[in-house]
Amino acid sequence: MSDHAPVSADVVIVGGAAIGSSIAYHLAQDPAFKGRIVVVEKDPTYAKAASALSAASIRQQFSTAVNIRISLYGIGFLRQLGEHLAVDGEVPVIDLHEGGYLYLASGAGPDDAGAVILRDNHAIQTREGADIALFDRAGLAGQFPWLNVEDLACGSWGRTGEGWFDGWALMQAFRRKARALGVTYVTDEVVDVVRQGRVISGVTLKSGDRMACGTLVNAAGANGRKVAALAGVDIPVVPKKRFVYTFHCKQALAGVPLLIDPSGAWCRPEGRPDAAGQMFIGSIAPGEGEADPEMDDHDFSVDPHLFEDKLWPLLAHRIPAFEEIRPGRAWAGPYDMNLFDHNAILGPVEGIDNLVLANGFSGHGLQQSPAVGRALAEWVLYGQYRTLDVSDLGFDRIAKQRRVLEKCII
Repeated sequence: MSDHAPVSADVVIVGGAAIGSSIAYHLAQDPAFKGRIVVVEKDPTYAKAASALSAASIRQQFSTAVNIRISLYGIGFLRQLGEHLAVDGEVPVIDLHEGGYLYLASGAGPDDAGAVILRDNHAIQTREGADIALFDRAGLAGQFPWLNVEDLACGSWGRTGEGWFDGWALMQAFRRKARALGVTYVTDEVVDVVRQGRVISGVTLKSGDRMACGTLVNAAGANGRKVAALAGVDIPVVPKKRFVYTFHCKQALAGVPLLIDPSGAWCRPEGRPDAAGQMFIGSIAPGEGEADPEMDDHDFSVDPHLFEDKLWPLLAHRIPAFEEIRPGRAWAGPYDMNLFDHNAILGPVEGIDNLVLANGFSGHGLQQSPAVGRALAEWVLYGQYRTLDVSDLGFDRIAKQRRVLEKCII
């Protein structure tokens, strides 16, 4: 770990968690890149990073083609992680479990609103190559016998290509590989950006060090808006507080995917079942009209009433075996929420020649880190997207009021 920043770098990346380290890795491994990459990370413990506190899952069940393609690339990358991120023959272990997502729609039949959304989404997903099965009520009961289906119209389940993994291990694998390829990590914080017209010429660090840069990449997670503002750019990204609760079910339930209830409550298995039952994690986001406060760097307290009063009853209604559970530990973490449309803001900024954004992932950062790292590395190197076009998620859509609207937000 460097104590002081170099005096210059061809690419400076602000933020060294999953997104920043993926961009660094993808740049460094490209034979066309011959320069110096510096990643500035203010907290190398990552104790408060979304990458460390996330539920770490991946899905193709989006309603927009760009997000489906990003995740299809991502699952391929995770399945072949050893080919990409092994260092000195040591293959990182991320415990990828393709248990699928199960989205549920309430209602009496196929014409209910939720069912129509799932059916429309399914058409897009399968057209893009995702392996998603659509079930009516009877099909759900047959596939998932532990599920209460009495108020459901249908559900969609990712048979392959969806599931969960060790997000901390993935982040560290990107970071370790990037360093092995020559990327410099500096423990410091960007406090000023030197901009001269259309060009960012350098950054000033909290330590007092100054560093010239050829390209500046903002991958600062929950601090993304602050970093963008230093360059004179406003992005509608704020850190929102989210909780994850653990609980133990006395029954070992077979084949439970990551389940998203129509209420917004979600849960998934954690670890493997045994004779004593099964551990799960779960949560729920604030509903319409409910407070959704911003998160700061100091308040990681957990709301104990949310589980008892809201989440547990919803999950127990959907999975009756959850009526007998033992609550466990819980934690809080940040979503770098894009208030504009809950999708990432990626790529260049009009009017600045050498600023690249990777912000506002709204809970999707870990699963999107392989594809985003590849795409933005290509943009930095070639000025265009070659492998995967993510221009639909560009910053220009905000000025044009062109929202990328997802119909299924967790």
